[in-house]
Amino acid sequence: MEEKEEFYIGYLDEVGEKTKKTLKRFVFTALGLLLVCGFLFSFFQNPAVNSSFDFNNPTKVSGVYHESPYPMLRVKLADDAYKDILLLGFGKFGPNKYLKEIKKETSSLVGKGLTIEGQLIYYNGKTLLEIDDSQKITLSNSKMQPITAATQLDTKELEGEIVDPKCYFGVMKPGYGKIHRSCAALCISGGMPPVLVSVNENGMEEYFLLTNLKGNPIHQDILPYIGQPSMLTGKVFDLGDWKEMRIDVAQIRKLNRESSIY
Repeated sequence: MEEKEEFYIGYLDEVGEKTKKTLKRFVFTALGLLLVCGFLFSFFQNPAVNSSFDFNNPTKVSGVYHESPYPMLRVKLADDAYKDILLLGFGKFGPNKYLKEIKKETSSLVGKGLTIEGQLIYYNGKTLLEIDDSQKITLSNSKMQPITAATQLDTKELEGEIVDPKCYFGVMKPGYGKIHRSCAALCISGGMPPVLVSVNENGMEEYFLLTNLKGNPIHQDILPYIGQPSMLTGKVFDLGDWKEMRIDVAQIRKLNRESSIY
């Protein structure tokens, strides 16, 4: 006897057996594909980083100003506990353009107390402060211990990549990809300090503020090496929360591999 074909009518309560089986197969297949896609999507995502940017949430920070090699503010957290905050400017500029007005009020800002209102950036134990208005910088009566002269630690040869600290440390999430390499070059050209990101033997990132052999800031000369896996050799100095690496830019060796950041 010839089997009758099912004909589904939406306003009837009963559904044919073949239609039920087809719907079940479709639902279970779709759920399975959804779960597999969700797993693959999560598997190929970059791990979350421990960073934060207090965008549009300004904070007043008071501390002692330090200028060499790059502007910082030493803030007292508790007795014998300090945080050395790297100062940055708004947009793609360093902080110096915002410090010009306050520098007119005194012969030297080094070792003087400052109160700065800006937006804080946190990343892997480092703290940075973005300044967006010179009117938000005032002299204060801070009596805290300033950052002492850099103490030489060792001479090191390190592999890593050069980044700008603003985007990489949390303003851009994520601050990765080729477009951010161009952005980093603009930021460093505009006065941001170049930072070497190197991974130590424990798999942890370390950060080094790069200067020339005399400990002076470098900007334009470092641009061809930004975001390029490289080998750098230089003397490492202790700057409190930060480390400084004095290098000869001409001695940087590019490594023949793809960037892990850009």
